[in-house]
Amino acid sequence: MTSSQNIPLGTEAKERMEPPGTPLPPAQTSGLGKWHEWIFVFNVCLAQIFSLAGLAQSFAPLLIIAEGLGVDDPGQMSWYTAAYSMTLGTFILPAGRLGDMYGHKKMFIVGWIWFSLASLITGFSYVGGPIMLATCRGLQGIGPALLVPNGIALIARTFPIGMKRAISIAAFGGCGPVGVTLGVVFSSIFAQLLWWPWMFWTSSIAAALCCIFSAIVLPPDTYRSSPADPANKTKEQFDLLGAFTGVTGLLLINFALNEAPVEGWNHVYIPVLLGVGFLLMAAFVWVELCVASRPIVPLKGLHRDAAFTLACIAAGWASHGIWCYYLFLFIEKVRGHQPLVAAAETWPVALVGFSAALAVPFILRKMKVPYLMSISMLFFFAGTILLVFAPVAQTYWINTFLSVIIMPFAMNWSFPSGTILMANAVSKQHQGIAASLICTMVNYSIATGLGIAGTLDRYLSPIHGLHGGYRDAWWFGIALSLFGFLISLYFIWQTRSRKPMIAK
Repeated sequence: MTSSQNIPLGTEAKERMEPPGTPLPPAQTSGLGKWHEWIFVFNVCLAQIFSLAGLAQSFAPLLIIAEGLGVDDPGQMSWYTAAYSMTLGTFILPAGRLGDMYGHKKMFIVGWIWFSLASLITGFSYVGGPIMLATCRGLQGIGPALLVPNGIALIARTFPIGMKRAISIAAFGGCGPVGVTLGVVFSSIFAQLLWWPWMFWTSSIAAALCCIFSAIVLPPDTYRSSPADPANKTKEQFDLLGAFTGVTGLLLINFALNEAPVEGWNHVYIPVLLGVGFLLMAAFVWVELCVASRPIVPLKGLHRDAAFTLACIAAGWASHGIWCYYLFLFIEKVRGHQPLVAAAETWPVALVGFSAALAVPFILRKMKVPYLMSISMLFFFAGTILLVFAPVAQTYWINTFLSVIIMPFAMNWSFPSGTILMANAVSKQHQGIAASLICTMVNYSIATGLGIAGTLDRYLSPIHGLHGGYRDAWWFGIALSLFGFLISLYFIWQTRSRKPMIAK
């Protein structure tokens, strides 16, 4: 890994002074040996692999799990994916702040412990039924919510601004499609050839081993403090009111959107919960701007570049969640393929996605981040529209294969570029918050997009048929990707006179 110091910080981050109680100023090197650096990055990337593998556990074997639990409602089945993504995206919000307060290594290890225990319990859902599975999937998602933002923050705290950090973050993002592929393959093997609960029990064992590995490999959290430092008053530091309003509001909004495809919007409690959720989010914004002395999300300090980036990621990744969920339903339920066949048809995502992510730091030498984000939105669009026009009897090697090849560029050019922009735009003590915002948008938008698409599927599939309902959901995903593309074009227009963000 070669180092460079020419990826600039944002203006506010340059000018902000580091108070006592924050991490020591970065050296020009990580302080780790060469092999330790590689093992460190591999260890942190495991968090992203397990995060996406856990999400993908309900992709390919979904119909087998549903059959075992006696479920045939597509809206109820979507909960097994949405519940995981919902809690992952929601609890990321305070997870980065907890890492800033108590140490990112500590919270990283806690994340492995939680994921291991929750996966163990999830495996016993065959006894408790479909409601237990959806609930446990939600609990399972809290583990990666602790792992992912603190993993990115560990990279940002360990490597100074430069190519090492950029490549490490890009590798972290590139492990997402690797995780999806591994999750699809192994969950298909267990569900089709053995018994589906073993996919969760195996994850529990693997997460426990990763916890031990992390405790050995990760460098200790190092802080400097003073007796009068408010960092010693952790209870006063944590924004409890912001955490309550933000987390509760996000959960209620997403619960309402994903419950509507199951029960229908005619049930009064669904729009009521949605309205309460939006009110709580309005209260969250007020708390962060006017009340909290140490807010979970420093809204006042966010540059508008960050807002445009987050908006693009939200639109693109909501589109991606719809593409992915209905792709597996299309392959298995419409074309009649088994889960292992679906896994074989989607495995190129791992290779293409990882390669695309590693290319990001080098692309950013010559291209502004908004341009790369705009291109990724076009890939979200192209990958989805290919599936809309894929005939049922068509060979895999035309529309479906092209879609599987194109979509990883969208995922792995939007996530690393957005993460690099956010990490470079905030000060060192707020790296966990920057990571939280990106990861919240990615995972929460997946759950939200699935909820809205599920409503479209519920009300339109009786008119347009099973395949037609899937197409309607994809059309909504296409609209989201086009919206993200328009945002990126406006962002390009706004930043046209600025100097490009480069890494020499």
